[in-house]
Amino acid sequence: MPLVGVRGVSKVFANGVQALANVSLDVEAGEFLSVLGPSGCGKSTLLRLIAGLIQPSGGTIASSAGRADLGFVFQEPTLMPWATALANVALPLKLQGVARGEREAQAAEALGNVGLKGFERTWPRELSGGMKMRVSIARALVTGPRLLLMDEPFAALDEITRHRLNADLLELWQRSKVTVVFVTHSVFESVFLSQRIAVMAARPGRVLSELSIAAPYPRSESFRTSAEYAAYCRQASARLGEAMAA
Repeated sequence: MPLVGVRGVSKVFANGVQALANVSLDVEAGEFLSVLGPSGCGKSTLLRLIAGLIQPSGGTIASSAGRADLGFVFQEPTLMPWATALANVALPLKLQGVARGEREAQAAEALGNVGLKGFERTWPRELSGGMKMRVSIARALVTGPRLLLMDEPFAALDEITRHRLNADLLELWQRSKVTVVFVTHSVFESVFLSQRIAVMAARPGRVLSELSIAAPYPRSESFRTSAEYAAYCRQASARLGEAMAA
């Protein structure tokens, strides 16, 4: 059984806009799946449906990962400006009632896992955009979720920072064995990260095709300049072009 099974899901908002129509998609335990598509195709809506933040208008979503097993990274870091990096990461544990000493220790470990050891007492205003996103990722992973949902988390970052965070995310994924569903509109990012890419078409949003990326892990920067990477990018670009024309 897949970790998440999306079956014939549609979503119509109160204003009459149909965001999704008859979307079916499986997410296997432990995999890294990217959802690729143009802006406005319903990628973020699909992610919020999987998270249970909104409800479908039709169809079903079955998941063996409950709310406690779920981490969500939004497009913006959404950090509390009045709290340190450590306190921001510890927030989910505080809401779960974990004792202060234990939650701070776990939060410090999570910050270390994303390369921010030594920044525990730093305020969000003192962090770069990439560092803020690292804090956001640490906060999503601090509870040890089975499923990590990521909504274009690196879209606003410069290319160098984005590449570095892509590599760090893959290292975290391989170490933690968490299942990742990663929303992006970047062909290059989706190919570098994913085992599988679901390509979405818009108006209304639907999964038009899927593409397996069989390149082995770990994927270093040398993979980005390889003929294999270029070939996968051409395939993904062609699928995306078909989706935009559909």
